[in-house]
Amino acid sequence: MIDFHMHTFLSDGELIPAELARRVEVKGFRAFAFADHVDHATVEATVPVLVRAARELSAVMSLKVLASCEVTHCRLEHIAAVVARARQLGADLVIVHGESPVEPVLPGTNRAAIAAGTDILAHPGFITEADAREAARRGVALEISGRRGHSLTNGHVTVTARAAGAAVIFGSDAHGPQDLYDRAGAEAVLRGAGLSVQEVAAAFRYAERLAKF
Repeated sequence: MIDFHMHTFLSDGELIPAELARRVEVKGFRAFAFADHVDHATVEATVPVLVRAARELSAVMSLKVLASCEVTHCRLEHIAAVVARARQLGADLVIVHGESPVEPVLPGTNRAAIAAGTDILAHPGFITEADAREAARRGVALEISGRRGHSLTNGHVTVTARAAGAAVIFGSDAHGPQDLYDRAGAEAVLRGAGLSVQEVAAAFRYAERLAKF
């Protein structure tokens, strides 16, 4: 199991980094990432803490721990700068909170995130085929979400990503222990979103590449 979209209490999650790491270790994870919410005001404070936690835990655990962040509800004009700053601060991966149908995300966020070169566009809602084609061109993965609400458009994301040739990836968007998926649970979400068995395997191979296995 690999999951790069998991929150701690450094944003709106329930667990400290060490406990989240232990809980996914018990579930047999090979790799995961802390991905707390950031914007232009909080990226400086949050990302270095996640980077330190990831490095210290990776040094003593059998699984790979990465530092990520989720650039969330930013103004369109700020997205590229926050993505770039997160990388400068040491983030292994950067996620941008996409245009979920259950939150008032600014229209144009999907396109701005893709243009900024984010690694993963989380729960991109009713993403257009044009934006999905640009994601494919720039190597941005589109998330199939395990989170209630965000998952409402998983089927649309699957169909649009397939038509555009864009990669898809599973993300739990976990905020607490009850949100954690094992590999079988994640595969069920992906299959329920319309992916074939072969496409599910490809989604996890993509995750392995991002984890640099």
